[in-house]
This record gives sequence, structure tokens and C-alpha cells, in this order.
Amino acid sequence: MKGYIFDLDGTVYLGDTMIEGAALAISQLRARGDKVVFLSNKPIAPRISYAEKLTRMGIPTSIHDVLNSSLIVARYLQKHLKQGQHVYVVGEEPICEELRLHGVPLTVEGHKTDYVVLSWDRSFNYDTLNFVYQAVLRGAIVIASNPDSTCPLEDGTLPDTGTFIAALEAATGRPVDLVVGKPSPIAAEAALQHIGLDSSNCFMIGDRLETDIKMGNDAGMSSVLVLTGISTREMAQNDVCRPKYIIPSIKDIIYL
Repeated sequence: MKGYIFDLDGTVYLGDTMIEGAALAISQLRARGDKVVFLSNKPIAPRISYAEKLTRMGIPTSIHDVLNSSLIVARYLQKHLKQGQHVYVVGEEPICEELRLHGVPLTVEGHKTDYVVLSWDRSFNYDTLNFVYQAVLRGAIVIASNPDSTCPLEDGTLPDTGTFIAALEAATGRPVDLVVGKPSPIAAEAALQHIGLDSSNCFMIGDRLETDIKMGNDAGMSSVLVLTGISTREMAQNDVCRPKYIIPSIKDIIYL
């Protein structure tokens, strides 16, 4: 039995378009008894929406088959938050809802902010940046949901959480305290625990060298770069995060 951890955007689909052969490939993996889980850094949609989207595309998926950076942030804070501490969120409603479901107390008051969750927020503005900057000066700990600078779509890309991280780091002059999404070991551990297999028996499949491939390599998985998203073959040949395998698309995963 093998485990297959799939990125979503750029790997299984681009926006609302499924990548050719994705449904058949995943069906074949499941039919031969392998385990499949989907791991996304994208925090702007609830996990159930990913499950429903995959199911509509012909890949039957339950919410329990999907992990995302919002869930990983929520579990981390649930474990590490101390009594009386509060969290300010730069992010959209799906990540806020995931945090509330895990009992994480949220605040919009600067003097009560012990942690800042920095995530993708399409209403991000100067006031938000200044609020977080002032919270950091008061000692707040900053946890970023994911480091991606862009998100791939059918017709281009959009700025992602990494752009907000860069803005805050430029203002404070220091890195954020923690990034929990791919490629962090926190995300790798969450995926491996969920799939229930040793890393040596798992493949990490994605389209980004700096997140998917780095996480797979660091965790001891077989990393697989697909050429349907952000990273190219040329980038892979010149990057320190070199994948074990490079395949044209997800449909070729069954041959590894």
C-alpha cells in the first residue's frame, strides 16, 4: 500500500477546470488499494467546498479526505494557545470559521492580540498592515497560514499570503514567527498522520518546488513535480528543491 498526498491548485485542477486525466488516475490509485489525501495551502475556502468541488469533477471526496492550511493553523493554536490568549486574523471567513470550530478565541482589539494569524485576505489594506505591525511591536506572535506568493488560475495568477508576509517582514525587519502550511514539518506531519503510513511509503505530488517538493523531500517522501502549474522542468533542474520525479501531469502518476 502506498500513500499519495496531492496538492490541488495546479495539480488536480486549475480554477474550475480539472486537469485532464485526474479523475481516472485517482480512481485507479484507489482501486488498487492505495490511500489518497488532498493537501492545499489555500485558506480562502472551507474544506467541504474542496470536497464538493472534487466530487463534481468526478473525484468522489469527503471532507475527511481534505486537509488545508486553515485546519492546520486551527489545530496548532488549539494545542498551543494559553488560557486567556486571543487571536487576530488577517484572512477571510473560512479560516475564521475553522478557528472558531476549534475553540480558538478571536479578537479585533489590538491590546488583546496575543497571536496574529496572517492569511490570504483579498480586502488587505494599509490599516490591516498597520494593525498587525503595532501588534507585533507589542509582542504578538505571527503565524502565517502558507508562504505561497501567488495562486495559479486558468488564465494567470493572483497574489497570495506570501505577499502579505513580505509586507509585514519589510515593516518589522524580521521574519514571521511560524508558517504552518507546506512546506513546514507541521503540514507534513498532519498529512502523514492522516494517511497513516510512513513517509517512505508516500508520494507528495504538487506543482511548486518551494512548497510541495520541499515538504516532500524534507519529510522523506518521494516528491513528484507536475508541470501543469507554477514550476517548470527548467526551474526544477536549477533549484535546490529537486523533485525525485517530474511528470507532465497527474494522469501519469499511476506509472511511478
